[in-house]
Amino acid sequence: MSIIPQQAVLKEIIAARVFPMTLAWSRLEGRPRTNNFDRALKAEVRDALWMLCKQWQMGEFRGEDAGSPVTAKLCTSTAELTKYKPDAQVVQAFDRNVPFEAKVEQRAFPFATIEQEISLDLRLIMGRRWMQMLKKNGQFAITKQFFLDNYGFKKPDPSRSSDAVICAHPEAWQQYAAVANRMMDGAKFFFDLAAPTHYFDRAGFPAAADRGILSTMESEFKKWYAELFYQPLDKANDAWISSKLEYQFDIAAAAETGEKTLHAEAYYQGHLDWYNLDVERTENGLGDLPDNPPPPTPDKKVITVIPAPVMFEGMPNTRWWAFEDGRTNFSYIKPDPTDLAKLLLIEFGLIYANDWYLLPYKLPVGSLTKIKGLALTNSFGENFWIEPAGKGDDADWTRWNMFSMKIDSKDPLPADTDLLLLPTVAKIQEGKPMEEVLLIRDEMANMVWGVETIVPLPGSWSRSGFEAAGELHAQWQKIVTDTFGQPVVELPVKDGNEEAKIRYEIMNTIPENWIPFLPVHVPGSNREIQLQRAALPRILDGNPNNPDKIRPRTTLLQEGRAENKPYFV
Repeated sequence: MSIIPQQAVLKEIIAARVFPMTLAWSRLEGRPRTNNFDRALKAEVRDALWMLCKQWQMGEFRGEDAGSPVTAKLCTSTAELTKYKPDAQVVQAFDRNVPFEAKVEQRAFPFATIEQEISLDLRLIMGRRWMQMLKKNGQFAITKQFFLDNYGFKKPDPSRSSDAVICAHPEAWQQYAAVANRMMDGAKFFFDLAAPTHYFDRAGFPAAADRGILSTMESEFKKWYAELFYQPLDKANDAWISSKLEYQFDIAAAAETGEKTLHAEAYYQGHLDWYNLDVERTENGLGDLPDNPPPPTPDKKVITVIPAPVMFEGMPNTRWWAFEDGRTNFSYIKPDPTDLAKLLLIEFGLIYANDWYLLPYKLPVGSLTKIKGLALTNSFGENFWIEPAGKGDDADWTRWNMFSMKIDSKDPLPADTDLLLLPTVAKIQEGKPMEEVLLIRDEMANMVWGVETIVPLPGSWSRSGFEAAGELHAQWQKIVTDTFGQPVVELPVKDGNEEAKIRYEIMNTIPENWIPFLPVHVPGSNREIQLQRAALPRILDGNPNNPDKIRPRTTLLQEGRAENKPYFV
């Protein structure tokens, strides 16, 4: 019998892993074992050469470029936007003097709808301005009564059908009654200045009035209106597509070869920027402007800048034992699986936060800039040529793409990496909507209803379409009752000596703010349809005449009514 040394048996057991074991390693960091942290926070290094050797052994010096950017040369080509074309109108020069939203979305103030006058506050402002000009030029006492007689507000009469829209709403009635025979309708006078017959030639015009002074005042009045209210003077600036309820326009700038055209197909959001436009591949662009010099060639520049590190609160600190700012908590960011913006923000803030550099570069507003590349020199003297990210074919689905405009073409073309800077405003102040329409599909009737949820009143504000429709119908019923007598009142149904306590109504009436749209075929197509605006009859009890048609009260649904044309959506 032989005796095996205990040490040899232990080695065999360890090698065979007979018994479960737990292995642990200590990290190379300061770990104080007492309550005194002074020495631990000093981070003493006993053998610096050993630490460098361990870094080399662990591969920390391999495959890592620790060079920092020192200088950078940026090569760009900038072209100013020179052309603007709203929808199918004529091409015009691009205007940088007004915000681009106001240029695209400009529409005339609705001073009147088909059945009523609105915007009483603007009418009073314009009338007061003209009266002040009369006082300033010594013509007030002579011509005041003439302007009040011809352009003054009249007191509404509830018995007249023409005043039914005003008298149906108490607040509008009170407002018109307060200014009747006392104030002048400035909008009516302003639009009457373009009439063939001038107010000078009307009967009752004071002979003592100075017509030369009044003519000068008219020019000043028109100039004041144009400066105070940015209004389109004609249809040449109208980019609104009423059949699609959206804006469409084109802009263009000179390119190195020809012209580059950008097209906005469906803009309706109210916040206009580069992402609303697509690159349009056209051979001739928007064409030449009449009586205009050729557009300037793109301005090519090469500038040298010093990159600056990107700094933000809470970013990781590169120094040992330096604590980050706790005011930024990235753990509170909880993105959804499809929320790419938040995912990119987390990746930027936690992974590559110390590797981003900023190059300042100013661009003119209303320009299209192409970044050709970036020549970068690092601290080791190495030079790198960096091209725009995402440069490649549209057909390549692996191409990285962000903050770039879509190319309106089916052919696989190189991606567009140009930077568009529009003359838009950073903040827009918006008031309450003056009118609002809700389109609802009625599957049972196979049609669409345009429900006017907010309608403009004759006064200076709007009202709920349901309330306004009820008040107007009651006013029309009152006029019919006062004109033709009391309507026929149906008596309760009786069965013998018993009186029925419940009455059944076979059908109810549709509110007047519900405008029907019927499906009709698109001309030349047997399958494609479009919606055409229709009208319902206004049913009034006791009315011996044929019922009138209910007309929409919003300018959105009154498209084409002034020209007696149908409206399609």
